[in-house]
Amino acid sequence: MWRSNMAALSSSTTFGRRTGLFRSLLSLYWTHGPGQTRIGPGPLRCVASVCAGTWSSQLSRLSHRDLYQLSVSDPDQFWGSAADRLRWVKPFDRVRDCELSSGKINWFVGGKLNVSVNCLDVHVEKHPDRVALIWERDEPGTEVKVTYRELLETTCRLANTLKNHGIQKGDRVAIYMPVSPLAVAAMLACARIGAVHTVVFAGFSSEALAGRIQDAQCKAVITCNQGVRGGRLIHLKSTVDTAVKSCPTVQHVFVSQRTEKPAVMGELDVPLEEVMSSQSAVCPAELMDSEDLLFLLYTSGSTGKPKGIVHTQAGYLLYASLTHQYVFDYRDGDVFGCVADVGWITGHSYVVYGPLCNGATTVLFESTPVYPNPGRYWETVQRLRISQFYGAPTALRLLLKFDESWVKKYDRSSLRTLGSVGEPINHEAWHWFHSVVGDGRCPLVDTWWQTETGGVCIAPRPADEGAPIVPAMAMRPFFGIQPALMGEKGELLSGTSVSGALCISQPWPGMARGIYGDHQRFIDAYFKPYPGYYFTGDGAFRTEEGYYQITGRMDDVINVSGHRLGTAEIEDALDEHPAVPETAVVGIPHDIKGEVPFAFVVLKEDLGDDPHAVLQQLRELVATKIAKYAVPEDFLVVKRLPKTRSGKIMRRILRKIAMEMNGDLGDVSTLDDPSVVKEIVEAQQRYRKQSKQQKKK
Repeated sequence: MWRSNMAALSSSTTFGRRTGLFRSLLSLYWTHGPGQTRIGPGPLRCVASVCAGTWSSQLSRLSHRDLYQLSVSDPDQFWGSAADRLRWVKPFDRVRDCELSSGKINWFVGGKLNVSVNCLDVHVEKHPDRVALIWERDEPGTEVKVTYRELLETTCRLANTLKNHGIQKGDRVAIYMPVSPLAVAAMLACARIGAVHTVVFAGFSSEALAGRIQDAQCKAVITCNQGVRGGRLIHLKSTVDTAVKSCPTVQHVFVSQRTEKPAVMGELDVPLEEVMSSQSAVCPAELMDSEDLLFLLYTSGSTGKPKGIVHTQAGYLLYASLTHQYVFDYRDGDVFGCVADVGWITGHSYVVYGPLCNGATTVLFESTPVYPNPGRYWETVQRLRISQFYGAPTALRLLLKFDESWVKKYDRSSLRTLGSVGEPINHEAWHWFHSVVGDGRCPLVDTWWQTETGGVCIAPRPADEGAPIVPAMAMRPFFGIQPALMGEKGELLSGTSVSGALCISQPWPGMARGIYGDHQRFIDAYFKPYPGYYFTGDGAFRTEEGYYQITGRMDDVINVSGHRLGTAEIEDALDEHPAVPETAVVGIPHDIKGEVPFAFVVLKEDLGDDPHAVLQQLRELVATKIAKYAVPEDFLVVKRLPKTRSGKIMRRILRKIAMEMNGDLGDVSTLDDPSVVKEIVEAQQRYRKQSKQQKKK
């Protein structure tokens, strides 16, 4: 199949010149057999779904650098071949039609397929009884396993339910559900009939939910009566009821029963399980163009107004699938454990679409890292025999507060790869994760990517066998990703040991296609700052070895007396102190210096030292690690930091508190626990009062 497809594709003028070198490399790269020749950290597996043949003796001599070079020097050849791992109903005519400066991004032009077929049907044909989902419910030991056959049948029943209630191709459907098999089926059901899903994290307020429904003009909402998390009940249906009062486009609210408490049903409400039970378990898949919308996912903008990031069909699925396999060294039979919520892009790409496209067994984690105790993650690893564990630095820093015995009492020998996602991981958390959780034997991939990129863009893997992994560094661009560092005047920075704005100079299949309803905002945000490049919004440092270190958001870069400082850099230095599990640094205005850092510091509860002594040590640590000008002017000790349910620290709120703008904190309903804001405001007021008294003395 690969050879016949390539023969057809090679006749297209879009492929350009086909040299013998490229044909040779591709032939070697995409063939596979039963051998165990290794490239990078694990056996190189076939990207095409039906490849045949044996490992070539030359394959072992191909370096990761050669393969990467191929992907950036001739992306049409590379991605055109990689796309054969997907099942196409109609082959594509052209690999790409992209022009970054105008925000025009089209991949696999003319191709048609269905995402749910690629995630379900193709695997049901081969191994219907393989476990697709392990639902790790809130109470440990009550997990539920769902096979590919069962997931396909549930998806089809739900898809038929939506169709029977008037949901058609192109309609938008909001999904406001906890992590569960039905939430996954809802996503796949939308994909099956060509509806566009927008998953809203089931912790957002009714106001936040309504804003997203209104922006997407959703025709339906799928929800549950209640959610369960950390032993607590979350009243989802009542939140939806309040939201849809201001959403006239919503015609139906499909209500599932997560708990036994009956939901109060209104005119719009449809009892989901009841109506699904009478539907057929077979639903024909809608034929979708490669660039038809697959989903919208709302992410915070610099203005605070959420923006609906648009992802389409084929390119996104291919990129999620490829990165899942090679970044995490996924192998058949592995249990992939990403503990992200499906409401975030990590859940989309590495809980649902990437793993299921690869026929994997993927874990759905409903609970919290500390319920019923701080050993929850590792007890789950032991019980489910998880092979890859992918989580956020914020959760790791939380667990750092507790004794190592909570980790070591459980068998973690099934783990083969560890992953970090969401923000740059600090050194202390990295070493704890690697040495304590992974016993020093599991490669740890610190992954950098965004909602907008669709999948991992920079990570330590894939890499040549024996290649180093530098702690707390993303390091290497993935296939097809060509990073560029830009200077303050918009110039391209060459060489090594340089810092600049992180951009990407070539399009890749998984990248976002736009902002829903506002393409100009998409162009202005991502392509206008550096014409011809995708601007990530992050800063990065390129080391002497050519590796990439993410230094933090560019809007979290502060200028102290002419010195540019990444707040993440200061946080990293502070986090190295053994008494400090977590910090957040923001920049605030200063009459003389322009800006100065303000540090919010969480101290360990069993701290034996005097807090004042620790703060002095922190000042000395920053001065030593960075420079005296980097030492924060203020240190505010707090019990915890304001975070979204995905673990993201809301620095916007902290900045306003530091500037004493307590009356203008904006919407705090998206926080995991909004009461934390009051705690920090009160701590800041006490701190200011003490500071004034000391100045009087």
